[in-house]
Amino acid sequence: MTRVWKWNRPVTVREVLEDLQRERSIAYTTVMTVLDNLHQKGWVRREAEGRAYRYEAVSTRAAYAAALMNDAWSQSDNQAAALVAFFGMMSEEQRQALRDAVRIVRLPETREAPGYREGWEGREEENPGSAGGAGGR
Repeated sequence: MTRVWKWNRPVTVREVLEDLQRERSIAYTTVMTVLDNLHQKGWVRREAEGRAYRYEAVSTRAAYAAALMNDAWSQSDNQAAALVAFFGMMSEEQRQALRDAVRIVRLPETREAPGYREGWEGREEENPGSAGGAGGR
């Protein structure tokens, strides 16, 4: 999938093979089998082009990662504790990406958070109760 996502366009078995062979020895039939398996699982779609197929990702890498995180999180018997543990594992760069994502999404639940005050949107640095406040930096 990494190779298919990397090009962000329909790819042939031959293209993936040649790219992989720069790093290691691998057989054409191995790549063909893996792409066929990905197609059967619904991760890629394929379109015939002559005697070959062109394979294209069904979803983006970001959507795939989000689905994995959601699946793991939803299986927890204590979702809040799982999130706290996950956030504790994050680097500062990852925490900043999380803050940026929350700003983009503007989840309605953030208005229910302790310390939220009407009219403070976009000024998290001044809002001492927000996750992105000065104390969290």
